[in-house]
Amino acid sequence: MAKKVLIISSSLRGGSNSEILARECEKGAREAGLDVEYVSLKNKQIGHCIGCLSCQKTGVCVIKDEAVEIMQKVKEAETIVFATPIYYYEMSGQMKTLLDRMNPLFPTDYAFRDVYMIATAADEGSATFQKAYNGLLGWVDCFCKAKLSGLVEGGEIANPNDAADHTDVMKKAFELGKNL
Repeated sequence: MAKKVLIISSSLRGGSNSEILARECEKGAREAGLDVEYVSLKNKQIGHCIGCLSCQKTGVCVIKDEAVEIMQKVKEAETIVFATPIYYYEMSGQMKTLLDRMNPLFPTDYAFRDVYMIATAADEGSATFQKAYNGLLGWVDCFCKAKLSGLVEGGEIANPNDAADHTDVMKKAFELGKNL
């Protein structure tokens, strides 16, 4: 049976560069014969965690919105790829909100082992991506069976739909998918 991969695009912008790279990763994963599901957070209603921690006792979030469905997909996937634009040297707010809502997974028998990040930013250089990567690492570190396994950096990509013109980064995203 093919490895189950979940790719989550957290950008809400039309012509999103991180989404373009996420779709390229998806192509590579499909070419490799993996079982791939793609989820975009566009038009999803995802409320903020209220910190009640009842999910730690019940395994269920008290907020009934689209995060609950996405959480089930995260739980069942063996590999997860998060794609995000970088805003102020950090992951998008919608990605952080989704990560916070994954609290009910903590005490469960989740399937994911490898987690990756694809990120785009107007700035260049690895330092541009490090805080967002560390933020995701903080989430992954809460899941002892999982590890943060890699990052595709798309620097100097600012305007909508620019990512497709950056063949080097497009290739890296495709290769990430192919090698998941």
